[in-house]
Amino acid sequence: MRNASGRWDRGTPLDRQVFVVVDLETTGLDAERDRITEIAAVRLRGGDVLGEFATLVAPGVPVPAFITGLTGISDAMLADAPPLRAVLPAFHDFARDAVLVAHNAPFDIGFLRAACAACGESWPHLVVVDTLELARALVSRGEVANYKLGTLAGLFDSPAPSTHRATADARATAHILRALIARLRRAGVHDLSGLLRCTGHPSEPQAV
Repeated sequence: MRNASGRWDRGTPLDRQVFVVVDLETTGLDAERDRITEIAAVRLRGGDVLGEFATLVAPGVPVPAFITGLTGISDAMLADAPPLRAVLPAFHDFARDAVLVAHNAPFDIGFLRAACAACGESWPHLVVVDTLELARALVSRGEVANYKLGTLAGLFDSPAPSTHRATADARATAHILRALIARLRRAGVHDLSGLLRCTGHPSEPQAV
C-alpha cells in the first residue's frame, strides 16, 4: 500500500496489505532465452481473495517435449493463446498497488522483467516478497525436508496442491503466504515492515 507521497508504507498492517501472488509456466529456465507460456495470479487482502488472473500465453517458440511432459502445456494448447504483448498490460493492471509475491521469486520476476523489456514496457515499481525466503525464516528444518512449493503446501494443508500449472501453484503459494503471515502474527509481527525484515529486506526492496 502506498502512502500520500507515493512511497510504499511499510507500516501497513498485514491484514490491510494487498498482495498479488504470481506463478508462471515457461519453456525453460533461462529468462533471456526462454518464454512464458502461462501466467496466473491471486490478489489477496488479509485472508480474503479479491480476484484471480489466469491466461495461457503464446510464446512464439515451440514448447520442448520435456516441458509438455512436466506441465501438460503443448503447442496445440497455445495455438490460440494471446501474445505476451496483449497479456502484460492486463497483468500489470491486476497487480497495481500491490506487493508482488512468488515462490522462488527471482525466477518469476526475472521472466516478467525480461518480458517487459521484450515488449518495450518499463518494469513497474513493485515491492517483491519471496515465500521461499519467508519460509526459510519461519519454518524449521525439523518440520520439512525442503522448502519446495509442494512440500510447504503439504505442511500447511493447502487445498490447492502444486501441480506445475500456474493457477494451481499460485493458489498454493497464496495459501502458504497466509499460513506464514499467521506465524508472523503469533510472533508479534503485524506490519509489512516486519515481514520484509524476515525476508532479509528491512528497507523498501527493489524488484529482483
